[in-house]
Amino acid sequence: MKEHIAEVKTLHPASASGSRSGGLPGHPAPSPIFSRILTFIALLGLWVILSGKFDSFHLSLGVISCVIVSLFSGDLLFPETRSGGLFRHILQVINYVPWLLYQVVLANLHVLYLVFHPRMMELIDPQIIRFDSTLKKEISLVTFANSITLTPGTITMYVSVEGTFQVHAIDKVSADPLPGEMERRIARAFEDE
Repeated sequence: MKEHIAEVKTLHPASASGSRSGGLPGHPAPSPIFSRILTFIALLGLWVILSGKFDSFHLSLGVISCVIVSLFSGDLLFPETRSGGLFRHILQVINYVPWLLYQVVLANLHVLYLVFHPRMMELIDPQIIRFDSTLKKEISLVTFANSITLTPGTITMYVSVEGTFQVHAIDKVSADPLPGEMERRIARAFEDE
């Protein structure tokens, strides 16, 4: 089996704008209490849905766990205000998830094709690609890295806070779309425009 490294570079505008968290001038940051309350509500809702237990013991465990997590990491989900508001942000994330699931299904079908093809060894062409992302926020970079890894045929090997990615792909067809549409959709969902 042959393996080679392909270099792919995406040029992005100079990031001389300061910090990577990227606050908007003239827009106040949300109070830490508000972001922690939103995080608590989201986590508790997820706890109730995933546990399926509605007795007082399990609900109190859920409340205690969600309070602790919200206190320590409440600013991770809602780190700053967005120019379009929280509702727009939630809609963009909700729009991204079905698209990602569709891409996962397409990639599954492609890997299935590779595995059952009589000339499988000729079609599989593992490669490592490197590219610089235009994403600035850490949540965007993490979401991008996880989305790449969730898609069969690709695995994120390395990502830096500066946006440098190193991805292993099973073949050229899996490597070609990167960064592409996935990066644009994540930017729409998580970056201020």
